[in-house]
Amino acid sequence: MSSDLERLANGVLWPGFLGTAAPAWLLDELRDGLAGVVYFGQNVGDGLLALSDEILAANPDALIGIDEEGGSVTRLESASGSTVPGAAQLGLLDDLIATERTGAELARRVRAIGANVILGPVADVNTDPTNPVIGVRAFGADQELVSRHVVATVDGIQDGAVAACVKHFPGHGDTHVDSHHALPEISLDIEEFERVHLEPFRAAIEAGVDAVMTAHIVVPAWGEAPATLNPRVLGMLREWGFDGVIITDALDMAAIRETVGIGGGAALALAAGADLLCIGNPTNPGAAALPDQDLRDFLAARDGIVAALRDGSLSRERVEEAARRVAVLAARLRTAADGQQETTEEFDAAEIVRRVISFTGDAPTAASGLAVVDARRRSSLAVDSAAGYVSGALAADGFRVRLDVASNPVTEQDRVLDEAATATGTTVLLIDRPDADAAQRALVERAAVRDPHAVVVNVGLPARHPLPLPTIEVAAASRLGAQIARETLLGRTAPPERVAAAG
Repeated sequence: MSSDLERLANGVLWPGFLGTAAPAWLLDELRDGLAGVVYFGQNVGDGLLALSDEILAANPDALIGIDEEGGSVTRLESASGSTVPGAAQLGLLDDLIATERTGAELARRVRAIGANVILGPVADVNTDPTNPVIGVRAFGADQELVSRHVVATVDGIQDGAVAACVKHFPGHGDTHVDSHHALPEISLDIEEFERVHLEPFRAAIEAGVDAVMTAHIVVPAWGEAPATLNPRVLGMLREWGFDGVIITDALDMAAIRETVGIGGGAALALAAGADLLCIGNPTNPGAAALPDQDLRDFLAARDGIVAALRDGSLSRERVEEAARRVAVLAARLRTAADGQQETTEEFDAAEIVRRVISFTGDAPTAASGLAVVDARRRSSLAVDSAAGYVSGALAADGFRVRLDVASNPVTEQDRVLDEAATATGTTVLLIDRPDADAAQRALVERAAVRDPHAVVVNVGLPARHPLPLPTIEVAAASRLGAQIARETLLGRTAPPERVAAAG
């Protein structure tokens, strides 16, 4: 039996867990007031709805969240790749009806597995094209475009009786460091930052978004603490009239774990004004993760809260206020779900993606097959950049090879290019950072000399500087995008619209 303070702390904690079955400790804590759970790819299996039912049986008011953005980021389809348009694709298309329907489809899929919170949409304005963690997860680089698509997505999600959580406040779009691994600092002029990067969050709040997720980033003009732990930054949300739930980004990310620690971060985040503490994915430590890392991380967070309550550095009133906001959201979602009627409106994700995929350069002749050289960057904790389902969908049964241009010498890269050129079909170079990764661009340039009939499929941000080979711009590392790119290269669908290469 937990203490009174432990039960109070439970009401603001949102852990991840290991495996596809609910561990005993998790069910025990849910019965003792734990706010809910967060699903990650390693939790997804055939019995996900039954798992959600078990969680809700232990705590009928549990919030069950999942990182389901579509495009390059999916948990529900982590094994096979997303079949939903991504944010950058929707921003490039700039069709608000398509964006709202995509939000509604995400809500339908999440509700179908018994979850009720989507950790999205991304409200970051990706003004740094070399950004290692956002990129195509954002709707674009213009705050007005991002704002209108954030609002459309929020409307689509929340009309489906699922809470939306815009992220990552106050804006992760101008960072060049991944907060999963370190603590980014914003160097942008503060007036420009406020004008550009805060705008989509203001728009989401005006639209009635249920939740906002914090970012582990430092804005020096607002203090030395990262936003997640900074009362000045989180206080802005309340000043704007937001009375929903402020959710932290995962406290087990290195930006927090390796600085103040999970326990210290939990207490400081609550004191700063956060309401629900995401402890996140227990596989985040990588090879250092222990078999009971989920329980260890949960206890570290709870013990940190309880210790702060006992020594007076964290007030009971603040934690009770946070728990109350979480409970209000959970109760409202239960009511909304009870009255939800399934839509019969058909959602054609493929048609949306076909409308946005474009190409630069001369249209290639229809190929008899595709030999794919996958030269994308390594996967990150946020985005499975090197996932095999993208190259697999492109190549089908044809030649396919993974080529890490960061670690392989040029001689080995050229050997792979020559091997692909002798395989059946057209050589396809699969890339995702043509402007930010000099090695990827160099590979394309050498391929253009060795095999001038090769083509490029770019699943990252569209290239701003022309590539020397015909290029299909997909703007998402998804199974759906790869399938449509393959259809196009094989001549099975009309080629996408040709656009002039950027100068």
